[in-house]
Amino acid sequence: MSPLDEAATGPAVVAVGGGHGQAATLRAARRYAGSVTAVVSLADDGGSSGRLRASLGLPPLGDLRTCLVALAAQDSALAAACQHRFPAEALLGSTPPGGQSPASSGPGHPLGNLLLAALATVTGDLQAALDEAGRLLGCEGRVVPASAGPVTLVAETPDGPVEGQVAVMGTSRIRRVRLAPPDPPASEAALEAIRQADQVVLGPGSLFTSVLAAAIVPGIAEALRSTRAQRVYVANLRPQVAETAGYDVAAHVAAIRAHGIPVDVVLADTSHIPLGEPGVPVVERPLADRPGHAHDPEQLAKALVDLLG
Repeated sequence: MSPLDEAATGPAVVAVGGGHGQAATLRAARRYAGSVTAVVSLADDGGSSGRLRASLGLPPLGDLRTCLVALAAQDSALAAACQHRFPAEALLGSTPPGGQSPASSGPGHPLGNLLLAALATVTGDLQAALDEAGRLLGCEGRVVPASAGPVTLVAETPDGPVEGQVAVMGTSRIRRVRLAPPDPPASEAALEAIRQADQVVLGPGSLFTSVLAAAIVPGIAEALRSTRAQRVYVANLRPQVAETAGYDVAAHVAAIRAHGIPVDVVLADTSHIPLGEPGVPVVERPLADRPGHAHDPEQLAKALVDLLG
């Protein structure tokens, strides 16, 4: 039996970050891990997540939904439905006389965001809502927020601070990022998962707005420093304009370490990004899918399980 067939007794894996890169790691980890936990940033302020955050006072839900879908049962019709985005007109109805056009309110919300919003409202607890959604979706793993509540991401640049995840994504020459408030409490579920982990995977994903947005929550950062788990950084396939324009793999690693987050080994596909000199052990493997735009979960799983020996 190969390591990829031993998921029931496999390692405990924690993926830290947010967005589609983290979803690729989750799809990979579920192929070899005995348990999988996604630790997800609550800094998102764009799109449906930002609108629900502003109008209902809820934490951003989009990255949480994406991770739940990545862990859902393979044949789950509900998981597919959770990604379905209704047009704004379908949710808002016809324009009242003299009122605002529904289209001007932006695109509609994915069903999964609305489901999580309803569950969070009914239970009064985001983690309870995520766990119930995970049960409904047949998830092989758990999704937990990095912080106990929403945070605002702030980037320090030569031209001054830039506030908000969407704004930071469009910013270059980022020196470092921080959170507001500066000391948000970490999710206890996230801390416990990191304490019990055999492997913690950072990335792939947007360096400052996904990976570090989750990892620099003070309690999470301390847990990453003290864990006995193997800490792996999965490098992006390309620099991200504008956030990491001109970065090689080494620059990504340097930024992570400058924020006090240790990295034991880097996993990289350097077909379209220079390696540089990361200063930590590097394993180079082909990791891209056939179009070359995203990480292939099967290739990533094989590489990650090999790192565990």
